[in-house]
Amino acid sequence: MRAMWSGSISFGLVNIPVKLFSGAQSNTLDLDMLRKSDLCPIKYLRVCKKDNKEVPYEEIVKGYEYTDGEYIVLTDKDFENASLEKTHLIDILDFVEEKEIDTRYFEKPYYLEPDKTGQKAYALLREALKRSGKVGVANYVLRNRGSLGIVRPLDNLLILNEIRYQDEVRDAGELKLPTDENLREQEVTLALSLIDQLTVKFDAAKYKDAYIEDLKRIIEEKAQGRKPAPAGKAPEPTKVADMMALLKESLKQKRKEAA
Repeated sequence: MRAMWSGSISFGLVNIPVKLFSGAQSNTLDLDMLRKSDLCPIKYLRVCKKDNKEVPYEEIVKGYEYTDGEYIVLTDKDFENASLEKTHLIDILDFVEEKEIDTRYFEKPYYLEPDKTGQKAYALLREALKRSGKVGVANYVLRNRGSLGIVRPLDNLLILNEIRYQDEVRDAGELKLPTDENLREQEVTLALSLIDQLTVKFDAAKYKDAYIEDLKRIIEEKAQGRKPAPAGKAPEPTKVADMMALLKESLKQKRKEAA
């Protein structure tokens, strides 16, 4: 893996030099945009609005429109100098219980690797987090953007998991949601029994992206001149009158599978 960033974790007065690596990757099909009439690939160009001429990437700079039509150009050095300390620091501000963090805040994981001079301090922070059961809430700057994250241990690794700021999470207050006043206790009991039947120890390896596999199947069938068949059918909403019967039947099926 290639390091995306290098700097330090600030832990009180201790600075731990680390390198940061992406901890996730996207598994998607690489689809090209084509012209419908002749399937000619579409090319995206960076074009100047004034003269409609293409601009080479090396001639493009970033600018802020300070007044109407007047721009202030910012260089990579300007972004770094905006806060020289913060651009090289994962600054742990507080320690909290991880279970207190709403799952809506979690964004993406990064792996932290210690420099040779930071091995002991890295191990110390990792062990202290393990024993305390807490995570560190930290500020850092990545790709010219201030970010918030939590530092947590995973086996011998420290992970920086980017989280959203509070104003980036939408309020769900406008949604029309049902109350539980019309639920019958029998229905809840059956639903709990079904949950118990379906409960297993979490294993990420068992879950596969079946949608991507179905898309690959469709591509292969079309390449062979065949008309692809839909995989399954769209589910129909459960009727209120059928709820008890469906829950009971679901339990029967799970018991048969278990047997």
